[in-house]
Amino acid sequence: MKPTYLTENSISEFIARALAEDVGDGDHSSLAAIPADAQNQARLLVKGEGILAGVELAGYIFRAVDPALQLDVLLKDGTAITYGDVAFTVKGKAQSILTAERLVLNCMQRMSGIATYTHYLASLIEGTGAKLLDTRKTTPNFRIIEKWAVVIGGGQNHRFGLYDMVMLKDNHVDYAGGIREAITATQQYLQEKGKSLKIEVETRNLQEVQETLETGGIDRIMLDNMSTDMMREAVRMIGGKYETEASGGITEETIRAVAECGVDFISVGALTHSNRSIDLSLKAF
Repeated sequence: MKPTYLTENSISEFIARALAEDVGDGDHSSLAAIPADAQNQARLLVKGEGILAGVELAGYIFRAVDPALQLDVLLKDGTAITYGDVAFTVKGKAQSILTAERLVLNCMQRMSGIATYTHYLASLIEGTGAKLLDTRKTTPNFRIIEKWAVVIGGGQNHRFGLYDMVMLKDNHVDYAGGIREAITATQQYLQEKGKSLKIEVETRNLQEVQETLETGGIDRIMLDNMSTDMMREAVRMIGGKYETEASGGITEETIRAVAECGVDFISVGALTHSNRSIDLSLKAF
């Protein structure tokens, strides 16, 4: 099942903006050099190893450029890939293939990089019960694509934006005057606005965990930048009353130990802001 933010409209809007940026008033290289009636084909070549992502999006892009283009998918999203694999072939008007080429590659290379790193980190916490989450640390105007790649790689999406969940982070707490004040004000705000949003509270120490527990009326407690010893104690204090999420500076080397503290979720911003794209190429044949 696709995430709710992936609608026909949201995907179409993304592609329209991206094509407007890239194509402008025309792909003059292709229009100038290639006969308008030329028919050709190309294949998507894998030049690295990892998890493939963006095949479905590529179909949307090709159709947006030219509905007559024919895509033959050989490898689906989420497939483990290696050098030399062919993900799909596309055939039709040569000018159209060339116009779509760079947007397809830009999206798929980044998506495959994100999916690959997500898959790797998820494998490190397998069997612990903890679930891997992304964050809002995404590229502006590219969020739906990056979060889609996380899902393809086996992770889960956190909130999509500022509007679909309340997260009271350290600055919110400090500006509000404390944990209790921030939670109480939020509860009142949601009631006044008639909104039913989950509330997550970031805590930095056991005192803040205790104050959050005493205040109540929330859904998840974030344990931010805590040592594993402190995190284990926090999980014990919470005792399953609320969901728990570990966050802050979690790396490949530490993620397993964090998961073994008993948290429900681990959020890692590096899924979308610090990963290496997978090299792909669209070649005529």
